[in-house]
Amino acid sequence: MHIAIYVAAAIAAAGAGCAFAQVGEALQRPALSVKAPQRAVLLAAAAAGQRLVAVGERGVVALSDDRGATWRQAACPVSVSLTMVRFADERHGVAVGHGGTVLTTADAGASWVLRLDGRRLAVLAKAAATTPQALQDAERLVADGPDKPFMDVVVWDAQRMLAVGAYGLAFYTADGGQTWAPWMGRLPNPKSLHWYVARRQGNTLLLAGEQGLLARSSDGGATFEALQSPYKGSWFAGELQANGHAVLAGLRGNAWRSVDVGNTWSQLASPTQSAITAVADDGNGGLWFATQAGAVLRQQGEALVPLNAAPVPVPSALLPQREGPLLALGVAGVVPVVAQKARP
Repeated sequence: MHIAIYVAAAIAAAGAGCAFAQVGEALQRPALSVKAPQRAVLLAAAAAGQRLVAVGERGVVALSDDRGATWRQAACPVSVSLTMVRFADERHGVAVGHGGTVLTTADAGASWVLRLDGRRLAVLAKAAATTPQALQDAERLVADGPDKPFMDVVVWDAQRMLAVGAYGLAFYTADGGQTWAPWMGRLPNPKSLHWYVARRQGNTLLLAGEQGLLARSSDGGATFEALQSPYKGSWFAGELQANGHAVLAGLRGNAWRSVDVGNTWSQLASPTQSAITAVADDGNGGLWFATQAGAVLRQQGEALVPLNAAPVPVPSALLPQREGPLLALGVAGVVPVVAQKARP
């Protein structure tokens, strides 16, 4: 489902008296087995070598070893919604989600270990607070309970990861998730806006989020600088490519491209006013986009052009494959994208 809907749900939950208990219970309850995991609501997917790993609502983790033709469910120690999954190599990966959840795997998604949750991160933030504002923010995290989601995660290798999310959450580990350090203090986000997008190429990190929030690191995360955003609406998706080009997309079909890692931006012509919910790099320099209305688009020069013949129900992610169909994931589970037939 559209990433902003999940954040809105988490924000709404913060005002509900029983919300904290519900999230806490889900953090302690393994995901239930479902008959057809490929038809569950799935929010993100990644390749682990030849295996595809998809994650979604209520802790569902689905695995495919035949390019998405068939799927099976993997055990998961939590039943909160998982919003993103990434792999450092063919075996080591990380998934993040609601309740401040971070899970890691060392066997290509077959099994998962809970490494961080909302209660623990609140304690860590309070212990690390060095300013009155940081202490106040940490005490609010403790009081609120584990109600805030992580929305994306950067992976350097099997040991180093950075998870970011709602209300400016940012936590880093250098030992595979055994210990964590809050990074909120080093990110330029004085209003504690939501981070939706986190991407890395080499020592460059690009973070983007709510209300045009945009930041960059050129030294592997040691320091960050705020960037001038070309658009003041929220960024929901993006990519940082190997050639140094960056693309961000969000509300009202906005898609912007930078060839200098965020110093300057140019707008891509878009055929839609629908929010763009996913961007994916096919590994060969090509970019694919999905909209909340179900359109799948590809970048062609300085424009986005439609690809699919029929809309995909509320897509949240796209997974290009070197061999096999382009897959969309969302409220209908895994859906192969069928391209329009060329006109004679």
